[in-house]
Amino acid sequence: MPHHTSLIAILCVGFVLAFVLGMAAQRLRLSPLVGYLVAGIVAGPFTPGFVGDQSLAPQLAEIGVILLMFGVGLHFSLKDLMAVRYIAIPGAIVQIAVATGLGWGLSALLGWPTLHGIIFGFSLATASTVVLLRAMEERRLLESRRGRIAVGWLIVEDLACVLALVLMPVAASVANSGDAVTFGTILAKVLATLVQVALFVTVMLVFGRRVIPWLLERTAGTGSRELFTLAVLSIALGVAFGSAELFGVSLALGAFFAGMLLNESELSHKAAQDSLPMRDAFAVLFFVSVGMLFDPHILVEQPLLVLATASIIIFGKSAAAYVIVRAFGHPNSTALTISASLAQIGEFAFIIAGLGVTLGIMPKAAQDLVLAGALISIMLNPLLFGVLDRWQARQDAREQEQQSRDAAAILAEDAAAHHVPDSITDHTIVVGYGRVGSQLAALLQARGVPVVVVEDDADSVAHARDAGFPAVRGNIAAERVMHEAAPGRAKLVVFAIAQALEAGEAIARLKALNPAITVLARAHSDAEVRHLLERGADGALLAERELAYSLAEMVMSTPPYRPARAAG
Repeated sequence: MPHHTSLIAILCVGFVLAFVLGMAAQRLRLSPLVGYLVAGIVAGPFTPGFVGDQSLAPQLAEIGVILLMFGVGLHFSLKDLMAVRYIAIPGAIVQIAVATGLGWGLSALLGWPTLHGIIFGFSLATASTVVLLRAMEERRLLESRRGRIAVGWLIVEDLACVLALVLMPVAASVANSGDAVTFGTILAKVLATLVQVALFVTVMLVFGRRVIPWLLERTAGTGSRELFTLAVLSIALGVAFGSAELFGVSLALGAFFAGMLLNESELSHKAAQDSLPMRDAFAVLFFVSVGMLFDPHILVEQPLLVLATASIIIFGKSAAAYVIVRAFGHPNSTALTISASLAQIGEFAFIIAGLGVTLGIMPKAAQDLVLAGALISIMLNPLLFGVLDRWQARQDAREQEQQSRDAAAILAEDAAAHHVPDSITDHTIVVGYGRVGSQLAALLQARGVPVVVVEDDADSVAHARDAGFPAVRGNIAAERVMHEAAPGRAKLVVFAIAQALEAGEAIARLKALNPAITVLARAHSDAEVRHLLERGADGALLAERELAYSLAEMVMSTPPYRPARAAG
């Protein structure tokens, strides 16, 4: 049996390079996406050394696109959009129009056809979901007013990209038909496409809304985690493939609708969790395969074009967003935060550019410019936020000196949801508000113990707050999140999460902050118990062993096994 095939080679080398360079990017405080893209460049045909199979890379990228769009649909929230609709919808539309116009203008200077320029400009208009959410989470802004505006803005951009994926094949068929293009021809093709999409949407809403949740519930009832994960992936891939084969719509659109309908199921949270590892893996391969398409020589041969493209992304989009947000009467800090968060492009830019090249409505040189602009903007985005953070810190200090009540209210907007009141002391920090953490927090609360919850899932945080617990959203391993939970004033920390390796690193940091704090953790093996104790935990509970002890006690207390009472 051969030990080297093109598929195995590209998977092994792609994952290894992505991990090494992703870790390097993380160490440099850059988004791991930069590392994944550079890994693709290293494995591509334009650099020396290993060259991945160029025919397999686009197919792996397509799977990545399907799972990325499935994830977008799975987390699509109409409620979040409606909460900020009055600024997010018009703001995103105007900002997309401005960025598309600037890209079109640059293409006109290069002599590209109008359609090519519009596709190129549109690919520069949408921000990366991964980069934006990470920046917001690091700064505890997701649940603030400006964070909600940014997320709503992002949802509109995603919907615009979904619409573009529907209309781009129509534009390509008209442009490449060779016949005289008339308004009637364009209208007929658009209507035919919309009819296909409408049929698909109707089938999904009428049948998919019933069948998909029913299928998941029946699969969950089997008790097999493998079957449930397989069901989620089958829905994502099956609906995507079926939509393309039966209705002629894109794979990406089918996957988006599958995720959106699955979002209505009570099992959507479990579906998201179970499909996350596979989605993350193929998302990494997607970025690697995109990097393989990038010719880095353009950075040397066309530096001015690369600079112009990056300027449109970083300055053109940001300026448009800033003006729009200020025009709607929002404060300067909100406008600057929105501008900084949108000053980059990512996964949708790659999808749009790749589809444009495949359909022949965007030149390969434009795709290289998009990729170069994405790399530069993603790398510079943390620096922009760093400048914004320093400016905000000076503003905060100035407002504190002036002791302005209005300023204090604005500052409290971002911190109120996460700040643990100073009046809470000697509390217990419960990390994780799942089935174990929520029960534990309730029991402690019933016994009069003050509890602070740390949880990275938005829905779980909302449930914790509804139950009356101060809750900090984020990963306890992040320094900012750890400080938000006030470990210096706490007496006890309980890790109710099942990730022992992640908990071990956090325990070591907690002990460094407060050596007197008592830390208890949850484990699933003797090796995990040893790891937790070595990292500083005062106690580690082996869940399965404790369950066995409890069941044994219950068994021994039942009549067949209960010891007979001695005769009086």
